[in-house]
Amino acid sequence: MTLASAGYSVTLRIHVPSEDERAIGRITTAIGEAGGVVTALDFVESDSNRLVLDISANARGVEHSGDITAAVDSVDGVTVHHVSDRTFLIHLGGKLEVRSRVRLRNRDQLSMAYTPGVARVSLALAKHPEDARNLTVKGNAVAIVTDGSAVLGLGNIGPVAALPVMEGKAALFKRFADVNAWPICLDSNNSDEIVRAVEMLAPGFGGINLEDIAAPRCFDIEARLRDSLDIPVFHDDQHGTAIVVLAALTNALKVVGKKIEDVRVAMSGAGAAGVAVAKLLKAVGTPDIVALDRGGIIGPDRTFVDRSKRWMQEHTNLDGISGGILDALEGADVFVGVSGPDLFDAAEIRRMAHDPIVFGLANPDPEFDPQRARDHAPVVATGRSDFPNQINNVLAFPGVFRGALDARAKSITDLMNVAAARAIASVVRPEQLNASYIIPSVFNPEVVDEVAKAVRAAASG
Repeated sequence: MTLASAGYSVTLRIHVPSEDERAIGRITTAIGEAGGVVTALDFVESDSNRLVLDISANARGVEHSGDITAAVDSVDGVTVHHVSDRTFLIHLGGKLEVRSRVRLRNRDQLSMAYTPGVARVSLALAKHPEDARNLTVKGNAVAIVTDGSAVLGLGNIGPVAALPVMEGKAALFKRFADVNAWPICLDSNNSDEIVRAVEMLAPGFGGINLEDIAAPRCFDIEARLRDSLDIPVFHDDQHGTAIVVLAALTNALKVVGKKIEDVRVAMSGAGAAGVAVAKLLKAVGTPDIVALDRGGIIGPDRTFVDRSKRWMQEHTNLDGISGGILDALEGADVFVGVSGPDLFDAAEIRRMAHDPIVFGLANPDPEFDPQRARDHAPVVATGRSDFPNQINNVLAFPGVFRGALDARAKSITDLMNVAAARAIASVVRPEQLNASYIIPSVFNPEVVDEVAKAVRAAASG
């Protein structure tokens, strides 16, 4: 069963009789019996006749929040006056704003920040455009570019609907790495138009973060932009996922006493994330990966048109096996899921080699039941925040861009990605490492610093 989470939290404004001393207990019990989790209780006001309370509770979904509201409203003497969806509240007015780094207090400062003084800076940049990284926001600015064609698990919902996600990404850049990032939502699914649009806006940015662009177009768009631009281009759905998977796997293998060059990996999902994970695992010496897409195991019996699937066909499945997910699991040391929910029953993990490692990264519901998976695998990881070992791209992209911007890098390479993964893994010290702690928290302050330092070193090495 899906657990209650803050993503579906609500705040109920409730009226109760002031003389009813047990009302609060009955309300919290009703929420608990309905499957909700009370997270906050605040007294708003009171008079001789009634108390006004705000109670916040996590739910499992929109319908479940309605069930919780109904349960509270059915408590004797209690009236639900208003219900607020806390997720929508946090998005009211958007999550971003622009603030000036320069305080304009008088005419002199205005004359330097804008006309006429700014003209001198512009003329200097016309002669030496490379100085823009020092004299403008460019040196600490990233464009988050999407066409809205593959947003989270929602699919092609378009650029407007993608905007809240891009705003959130920009907020993460600022929170974790002090990088200024702007959402750029393009109203086109045409690769040529997207490439040209990014090329035209690139002069104002020090890096490009491609986001939520559907495969296989994302591969072509990234490759073309890497060739045409002199600033880092990074498709986070590919490389951010691959970096954090490699970091988690590095530590998970230590827990079970295996080496990356000895293991066989079964992987479901051969889209943007899957291909990038496979390439990065290959780059560090993983000998055999058996990958699946919707048609089953990718092998010599399949025919593919797009280049990414052909790469998978040429570089994975050394034994040329065919079949489905259960065939891929047979004897595998590691499972990495970057596909969809409920792919197989957790009991099927018993098909794998001894001490298996299983990563189910589909959100919000993994490829298997993570609770039951712990009965069959010593190390289990998901993309969720309510289970141990959350594999989250936030561990990677802020530090990767911080390091690349600081190094004035013109591209982000596999060497930099591997360095980032190893840096993330290193934050978990040997005395801390265990089956439930293979990857640090996204709020660990060491992560961005270590990743940025490693990326800077790799960029200059």
